[in-house]
Amino acid sequence: MTLFHFTVPPMLHYIASGFTSGPPGYKHSNRRNIEVFVLLAVTEGCLYIGEEGQSFEIRPGQSLILRPDAHHYATKECEAFTSYHWLHFQTTGRFEMDDSCSTRTEQEELAEEQNSLAKRIFRTQTFIKQIPQFTTLLQPAKVTDLIGQLTELDRHNHRSSVSWKQQLLFQDIVDQLSASFEMHSSSPATHCAELAASYLRQHYRDPITAKELGESINFHPVYIARCMQRVFGCSPVDYLLRFRIERAKLLLLQTDHPIALIAEEVGFSHAAYFASTFTKHEGISPRKYRQRFCLTR
Repeated sequence: MTLFHFTVPPMLHYIASGFTSGPPGYKHSNRRNIEVFVLLAVTEGCLYIGEEGQSFEIRPGQSLILRPDAHHYATKECEAFTSYHWLHFQTTGRFEMDDSCSTRTEQEELAEEQNSLAKRIFRTQTFIKQIPQFTTLLQPAKVTDLIGQLTELDRHNHRSSVSWKQQLLFQDIVDQLSASFEMHSSSPATHCAELAASYLRQHYRDPITAKELGESINFHPVYIARCMQRVFGCSPVDYLLRFRIERAKLLLLQTDHPIALIAEEVGFSHAAYFASTFTKHEGISPRKYRQRFCLTR
C-alpha cells in the first residue's frame, strides 16, 4: 500500500471541492503539476486514472489521492455512467510517499528535531499522519456526505466563520481516510510500544524497573525496548526520563514548590540526580529554568 506521510502540524487544509458525472466515454482530465492534492471519491461507475506510470481503477466506495507535483491522466474511457466527488487540499508542511507501513525513519527524525528544541519553554510536538493514496473507505457515505457539505459551503466561504467550519469538516475527512489504513495496519511492535508508553505515563511518579514494565504489559523487557526504539526512537528508560522532565518543567512554571519536592513528584528519588538529569536534557538547571521564565519566583 502506498502511503502519504504528512508531518503535522501544520494541518492539511481544504481548498475547494465539487461533484462531477459523465456518460460512457467520459475521460478524466490530463493534467500535470497542478500544485494541489486531489482527492477523488467515486459514487457510481468506475474512473480509470493514471499517475506517473501507475494505473488505478476507482470504483464506488473507493478513493484516490493524486499528488500536486505529478502527471495524472485518464488511462481509458469510462465504460458506464460515472460520478464522483473531488476535493482539492494542500499542506505547507513536509510530506513523503512510500510503499511501507513502517514509520520508523520519520519517528526517529522527529525525535531528533524535538530534542534540538529542548531548550524552549514549550515546543510543538509534531507527528506523522498517514493517509493511503488508494483505499476502500470504511464509511464511504460519510466521506461523500462531508465533501457534499464542503461544496455547499463554498458559496459562503468569504465569511471567516464558514471557512473555519470547512476546515473542521475537512479534518473529519482526513480521519476517515486514515482510518481505512489504521484499523488494519497496527503492527504487534506498535501495539507493544504504545502499551509500554501508556504504562510509563501513568506510573511516572513511581520507581519502574524493566522487569516490572514487562510483567505489567505481558511482554519481555528486551522486546519492549526493541519496539519502543522502533516506534518512538528511544529506549523505555529515555522515554520515561523525557516524560518526567516535561512534567517537571510544568511544575517549575506553574507552582512555587521547592525543586526537591518537584523532583520527588515527578519520580526522582534524589534531588541532585534530578538536577543533573534536567540540566543534561535542557541545557539549563531547574533553578535557572524557573528564573528565566518566572520573574516573580
